[in-house]
Amino acid sequence: MPGHTENRFAGRTAVVTGGGSGIGRATVLRLAREGARVVTSDISKERLDALLGEFPDLPLVAVAGDIAFPDHVLELVAAADERIDVLVNNVGIMDGFLPPAELDDATWERVLAVNLTATMRTTRAVLPLMLAVGRGAIVNVSSEAGFRASASGVAYAASKAAVNSFTRSTALFYREQGIRCNAVAPGPVATNIEAPWRSELAGHVLAPILQATVPRIARAEEQAAAITWLASDDASDVNGVILACDGGWSAL
Repeated sequence: MPGHTENRFAGRTAVVTGGGSGIGRATVLRLAREGARVVTSDISKERLDALLGEFPDLPLVAVAGDIAFPDHVLELVAAADERIDVLVNNVGIMDGFLPPAELDDATWERVLAVNLTATMRTTRAVLPLMLAVGRGAIVNVSSEAGFRASASGVAYAASKAAVNSFTRSTALFYREQGIRCNAVAPGPVATNIEAPWRSELAGHVLAPILQATVPRIARAEEQAAAITWLASDDASDVNGVILACDGGWSAL
């Protein structure tokens, strides 16, 4: 497991979405162990309760709810008590690997709401707090699917490509005000994200490509190491970058 940097986030407050499991949970723990007070959300109250119960000595605040709803975004930001130094937009859902002709409206709308619109709303909500103090770091969790069509169905790929563009735009607009915005683009990671195959065509087209190209499955802690580096002062001159954290998949 990548080592921690003691007190790297001392005195800072971080908000992490989807912190109940996987990459989000690993990021919450790393930030807290490096000194941050961490406010995190998850759709599962049970996962958050388990997190708080397992690590009672860490400075964690948990807010259960669905990040796709605007009121939950506001509740999450309010729990930070008017100070947010770091935002990690981590939460995301898959799309059943559905091609365009098989894609239903409900899947499209839900994937875009969670993966893209929630990222926009949470970023929009924290920016005034960051701008007021003239500094802040935002890290979005994108995906290899934002680079290539073979990693998912059309909704997930579209959402993550849009997250990449949103990341760069945010970086550009606020670079002179001390705000940095970057993204990590993981490949396969050992998480509990649901990724069923709901399309025979997708299995025919995508499965052979994935079988031939996908690298080893990464640990969530490896992604958290990249995320917290981007969020830290160690990456103070890194802005608008989509960092592939994928075992070399993007080099193919």
